[in-house]
Amino acid sequence: MNEIVEEKTYSISELAKEFDTTTRAIRHYEEYGLIQPKRQGTYRVYSHKNRTRLQLILRGKRIGFSLAEIKEIIDLYQFPHGEEKQTEFLLNKIELRRQQLKQQLHDIHSMMKEIDDLEQRITQQKKSSTSNTST
Repeated sequence: MNEIVEEKTYSISELAKEFDTTTRAIRHYEEYGLIQPKRQGTYRVYSHKNRTRLQLILRGKRIGFSLAEIKEIIDLYQFPHGEEKQTEFLLNKIELRRQQLKQQLHDIHSMMKEIDDLEQRITQQKKSSTSNTST
């Protein structure tokens, strides 16, 4: 008995709403080659695979990966042993991103200290100039 199972499909607005993104962003990912929806006339029809890829794209963006890096990670799945290579590649990218974030955090802490020091000096100058003018 051959049963044809229809795969659930999604419109661009359904995906945009579900993932709290814009239809423009989704079209941009399509132009970049990250997702390939089917067409029904002028409408884009997204498969479950497209939905999963969009989820991965958005997750990668949140982590701080560029679209080129995300494409590279996703494309590794298409090759034999792709999952193993993808995992290793992703682990390397995550470590690199972690180091970048640590450096940014260090830079932020340094800048906050400089701002605090400047604020304290200005406050002290203001107090001393106010006390000098009142005497």
